[in-house]
Amino acid sequence: MVLRLLRNRKFVRAFLQAAFLAALIGMIGSGLMIAHESITQQGMSSGFGFLERSTGFNIGFSIIDYDPNASYGRLLLVGTANTILLGVIGIVAASLTGLMVAMMRLSENGSLNAISRTYVEIFRNVPLILQALFWYSVMTHLPPPRQALEAVPHVFLTSRGIFLPVLNVGVAYALGAVGVILAGLVAAMIIRRRDVRAVPSRKTRNARRTVLAAAVLCALILMATGRLEGGLFSLPELRGLNFRGGLTVPPELSALAIAIALYGGAYISEILRAGFNSVPKGQTEAGRALGLSQGQIFRRVRLPLAIRAILPTLTNQYVWLFKATTLGIAVGYSDLFYTVSISITQSGQTLELIGILMMAFLIMNNAISFVLNRINKAIELKGNQTRS
Repeated sequence: MVLRLLRNRKFVRAFLQAAFLAALIGMIGSGLMIAHESITQQGMSSGFGFLERSTGFNIGFSIIDYDPNASYGRLLLVGTANTILLGVIGIVAASLTGLMVAMMRLSENGSLNAISRTYVEIFRNVPLILQALFWYSVMTHLPPPRQALEAVPHVFLTSRGIFLPVLNVGVAYALGAVGVILAGLVAAMIIRRRDVRAVPSRKTRNARRTVLAAAVLCALILMATGRLEGGLFSLPELRGLNFRGGLTVPPELSALAIAIALYGGAYISEILRAGFNSVPKGQTEAGRALGLSQGQIFRRVRLPLAIRAILPTLTNQYVWLFKATTLGIAVGYSDLFYTVSISITQSGQTLELIGILMMAFLIMNNAISFVLNRINKAIELKGNQTRS
């Protein structure tokens, strides 16, 4: 009986998998028990009750309200919001930089090609943390507010940050307006996709326009409702030793955003260049035969086909860039890793906080992968395709 079971491959595989899983659970359980005993011996408490305690200290930057009387839970929420802000800015800026550099690499202009190649070789081979420290040093050595550099009207560069004009609207209402517009764009894309699959009709085109118009109208209503006292825009003005009003971008955020944009843009440009080169020449020749210009061929032929080829690799790059936001602690940016590190020092709840940090990044990175994988699934070529 035993020999017969050992000869059964399915049984052996199932037994080995169960044994490995049991050993893994045992190791994790043993580690948790040892950690609990160590914490008990040191007279320290465990659990997540500390999240409701007041922190008693302040942090440098926050896009949501925070003060020293706030709880540790609020502090971690601030760190998460700052991480998402930096991640979104870095990914968008890196994508635009990569697209521009990739187009320069594909250009027949020798000067543009040489400049883009030099950029890629420099920024791809210098560690990201060194680039972040370099740009932070540049930002902190800008003139003080009284001698601020006015790059463009009402935009000031100082050692205390970059001061920009901003709509005079409450943060919650502004975020709501952005969310409504994004929802309208998604709905319009879904309607357009159905329109492409079916016979194009005036009804579906009008539906797209109606959805976009409704989204814009709702966004305007939200912004009008949340408008603060004063003019339409809040402009930065020098009062005393610093600027008041407008939007302040701290040196830590601007330095990290520039570093991630330039570093990630170097990698993304190579990914895009490889994708553009993978498009068969017959496709572009067919576009020329139809009388399309070079710009139309790029927008309607090369770019859509290249996106299908590069999106899986681009997804991995985006996830990596989002995880790179943890380098913010090197320049004092109040991201999730920074706030967790301070919380560990002040509260001593190491295991709980490390667990929260791991779970937060697991959720955020999986969210990025899920969205991009859904997009990849939606745009992939259906059925059997004949390749030339």
